[in-house]
Amino acid sequence: MKDDDHSIEREVSSLDETSEHKLLLRSLKLSDFDEVRSIMERVYAHLGGSWTKREYSSQLKRFPDGQICIEDNGKVVAAAFSAIVDYDKFGDRHTYEEITGDYYLTTHDPKGNVLYGVDVFVDPDYHGMRLGRRLYEARKELCKNLNLRSIIAGGRIPGYKAVSDTLSPFEYIEKVSKREIYDPILTFQLANDFEVKQLLPGYLPEDKESKGYATLLIWHNMYFQPQERKLIGRKKTTARVGCVQWQMREHQSVEELLKQFEYFTDALSDYKCDLAVFPEFFCAPLMGLKEHENSVEAIRFLAGFSEQLLEHISRLAVSYNINIVAGSMPVLEDNELYNIAYLCRRDGTIESQYKIHPTPSEKKDWYMQGGEQIKVFDTDFGRIGILICYDSEFPELARLMSDQDVQILVVPFWTDTKNGYLRVRLCSQARAIENECYVAIAGSVGNLPQVDSLDIQYAQSAVFSPSDFAFPHDAIMAETTPNTEMTLIVDLDLSKLEFIRNEGSVRNFLDRRRDLYTVGWVGHKHSQ
Repeated sequence: MKDDDHSIEREVSSLDETSEHKLLLRSLKLSDFDEVRSIMERVYAHLGGSWTKREYSSQLKRFPDGQICIEDNGKVVAAAFSAIVDYDKFGDRHTYEEITGDYYLTTHDPKGNVLYGVDVFVDPDYHGMRLGRRLYEARKELCKNLNLRSIIAGGRIPGYKAVSDTLSPFEYIEKVSKREIYDPILTFQLANDFEVKQLLPGYLPEDKESKGYATLLIWHNMYFQPQERKLIGRKKTTARVGCVQWQMREHQSVEELLKQFEYFTDALSDYKCDLAVFPEFFCAPLMGLKEHENSVEAIRFLAGFSEQLLEHISRLAVSYNINIVAGSMPVLEDNELYNIAYLCRRDGTIESQYKIHPTPSEKKDWYMQGGEQIKVFDTDFGRIGILICYDSEFPELARLMSDQDVQILVVPFWTDTKNGYLRVRLCSQARAIENECYVAIAGSVGNLPQVDSLDIQYAQSAVFSPSDFAFPHDAIMAETTPNTEMTLIVDLDLSKLEFIRNEGSVRNFLDRRRDLYTVGWVGHKHSQ
């Protein structure tokens, strides 16, 4: 520190009844940035000044309840910033940049166990009004309401420079604790019931006044109630994923195709899989049930079965107690054709992900439209995202999902040639590495002689991991035999993702230069 429904907004008393001040404690807003920047430029002139608006915006977006301020007659005059972190990931040895995610609060974890004090500052014109104390009390209230174990912060010791020739940092802290020396920050923090846990060397290297040192401070929440461990329904740390390498074959009816679908669902359920992944357009054989004059007529005929297929697959997910990514199906909406993947959860709920990028042939031959939303989905084993085939070749989509803490990316695909398959495979491997997540790809094999213009299929389904010591040396968890109908079942350790993101050989998520570049969504229909 350079120094969920609990929004704060209340009036706080002024120094006296005759004061002209009218103070209000509330949550910060994006529109407050100019006033916040003005204060930071004055307070931290020797430490680089203010955060950027991009950093400030990220802080508010990730944890709006943790960013609070005091305004006087409508003007921000003091502010405090916080994040919830899983402190076990960082431990007592960390730097300011590490634990704040380079100031963007990418380390914020709503399921964490401590409130981390990122910053507190007061307009110099308001020193002496004890606004810092009020912000500290508000933080404590937030910590209690969120039932967090403690507040932890790294505190500067700006008075140390003056005595650094005669006192070690430890001796200085001891003397401040005994009130033999006054430090403008540490003395204040000790007076607000914080304890010094240990010394942090190199916490804020640019802090010359503190010689780069900081104190690791802790305030214990005496009202903290440890959550009883669930015996049933506990959050899982592993997931078993089954990919179906689907054989395209002639079918005489919808029921015949669904019988094949149920066969694989049953098999994966017997192996206690949490998720079954089917390929893109697994239902394509149904186009062969009728002769068509052209490809547009054929794909629209196929779309006529999608509602029936989805209803049946959802029932299978419930009856076989397995979550299913039902490949993808063509769907007509307002006479426009879309390619949609459905997540059928085992609790009976259904979610959808539209293919964002139809291929050139899909647009040309089928007049396929692209979707306008990306989503991530919470499941009973973790958070997943779906990229349909060609979408895996656009890294921006996976990056946006990564920003929403996706753990597993699912890629149903349909490719006819090996070079088409390799595009999907290599890009999926890249998505796993750059976003530090697992990626499961599932494709179809064989051919459909009875369906005009559909070539032979090529696929080798696989599950990829990040590339680091905690994972296989080639970053491939497992893969199928090419062009053979089969299933692939893989156990994924989700806890390894948390480890690599914070302690890996490289840290793609934490080390992004957010001060130089970001990926943002401009689609007007996007929801996160």
